[in-house]
Amino acid sequence: MKTKIKFTRKRLNYNLFFGLAWLTLGILKLVMDTTIDEIDYVWFAIAGLSIGTYFYEYMNQYLTIEGGIISKSYPFGNKIKLREIKHIKKIAGDYILKTDRNELTINTQIIDKNSLSELNEILGQLDLPSEKTPFVSS
Repeated sequence: MKTKIKFTRKRLNYNLFFGLAWLTLGILKLVMDTTIDEIDYVWFAIAGLSIGTYFYEYMNQYLTIEGGIISKSYPFGNKIKLREIKHIKKIAGDYILKTDRNELTINTQIIDKNSLSELNEILGQLDLPSEKTPFVSS
């Protein structure tokens, strides 16, 4: 079963809003100015990056949990096997999942509230000693 941990709507809308704002500024610059310089295309490049980020994050979301593997949905994002997690630390709202070889930091501030409770449930079900996890297993 595939579980997606979603970004907050605020984060997604932020990227979309700024992308559209940069696009609008670029169009206004082209319409109001008779000469077009190379630097004017920067407006469109920034707009494209912001809108592209919005669509990428909207389609892929923040984390994917599938087949016992948790991974960040970024190009070249980290991924670790849930069964290899040895320790979970909660520092300033972030979760740091540690294995013997690597670690994965999860920023909980950018996770949708419903998805965060789902993530907490999944991480709480891991078979870890109580001193190695901030979650209470049922």
